[in-house]
Amino acid sequence: MQRALPRLANETFDVLVIGGGITGACAARDAALRGLSVALVERRDFAGATSAHNSRLIHGGLRYLRNLELRLVRESLRERRIWQRIAPALVHPLPFLVPLYGAGARARATLAAGLTLYDLLSFDRGWLDDPAQRLPAHSWLSAKDARAQEPILDQPRLEGAFLYYDAQMPSPERLALACLADADAHGAALANYVAAERLLIADGKVQGASARDTVGGDTFDIRARVTLVAAGPWADIFLEHAVQRPTSHRLLRSKGIHVVVPALTKRHALTMATEHGHFFVLPWRGATLLGTTDTAFTGDPDLVGVCDADIERFFELINRHLPGAALDRAKASYFYAGLRPLVDDGSSDTYGASRRSELVDHGRSDGLDGLFSAIGGKWTTSRHLAEQAVDTLVSKLGVKARRCETARRTLPVAVPDVARAVRDEMALTLEDVVMRRLGSGLLGPMRADELDQMSRSVAGELGWDETRRLREVEGLSRLYRTQGAA
Repeated sequence: MQRALPRLANETFDVLVIGGGITGACAARDAALRGLSVALVERRDFAGATSAHNSRLIHGGLRYLRNLELRLVRESLRERRIWQRIAPALVHPLPFLVPLYGAGARARATLAAGLTLYDLLSFDRGWLDDPAQRLPAHSWLSAKDARAQEPILDQPRLEGAFLYYDAQMPSPERLALACLADADAHGAALANYVAAERLLIADGKVQGASARDTVGGDTFDIRARVTLVAAGPWADIFLEHAVQRPTSHRLLRSKGIHVVVPALTKRHALTMATEHGHFFVLPWRGATLLGTTDTAFTGDPDLVGVCDADIERFFELINRHLPGAALDRAKASYFYAGLRPLVDDGSSDTYGASRRSELVDHGRSDGLDGLFSAIGGKWTTSRHLAEQAVDTLVSKLGVKARRCETARRTLPVAVPDVARAVRDEMALTLEDVVMRRLGSGLLGPMRADELDQMSRSVAGELGWDETRRLREVEGLSRLYRTQGAA
């Protein structure tokens, strides 16, 4: 893959996708596979925000059953199986334990009923060629067996634990990149670090966007017959800026933090119920990923981050419900904050708000013909949201296109490599390489000698002088500081 700046500036496309997170990546892939001419731009790096800053799960959403969102859960479980099938190297089964402490027979029966329904809704979980990808039904473990499986669960009131299965994507960054690589292989013109700044509008019809290459500084117009905004938590903000007036659909933004600590479990993930919802204890790359908080966020999405108070409150909650974790600030080797873009239904309860998606036709709602927004949703259902969006775009274009192939076509998988990251995967900064192409900085700061060698290798590939190399190293170090820290 190469940044397709000349094509973006000189061709007219069927579809322009604004946003290079997982929703935009899936939409570009789907449209390109159907034979449409596609452009996609991302103002920063691909999968650099919400699409990377999550729990790294492909899951049905067991808790959504409480709100009777059966359609969303079924959609998620179907999509979980699809991701397992099309990306088996990047998505794999993960066993979860749900421990019960002095909950009583009624609570146990309620959870058993919920897990039974979860199993029924995932009736196709075994429809996979690879036996290792097939997920068993839930089961009950006695207190003795639960302690043997995961000693950290040992507390005096432990009644036992339910065992169920979902799936993990250890590297959502590379999974999103695989979708973009498939789009590129089928003719899509892609570029990161290109900011769409305003929409091109003539006689009430959106005809693409004016864009700026934030690396070289050039500005140019990208012309397209239809435009899809897939900007995640920035979608409504981008539109208001791009058309210089408010649009009809708003987002509710929810902040969630995750923290990496030394391994707390042997091999199981834990789903821990609390008075404020739940949290996950997730085995990941030999460490544990703790997630997540859920609080309304009303500030500038560009400024979201993790402060020491966030970590302290989260650790206090975890230690109260899982005393064996014995967490303190020194155990946090890395942390990140992400924003969930939720469809605003008027509620201020971000935890209870639906994770449903919505495709907005701004021609109908805002008089902006040819403009659509994909909002809401979750990582697991991004492929299906893209399929629905491209169905609508094909209809709007009035062209004959091939059927959607994204649920059946296996994604290409490349082995992470420093030189390939720069030469073939559009990495333009040290952070792009270390955090999103190789993932070598996701467990905590790299050793000084390793970072020096890595930064010099990247500098050689990109032609940086020593001043630029040191600036990139300092920029990377800021990722390991809490918000407000010097």
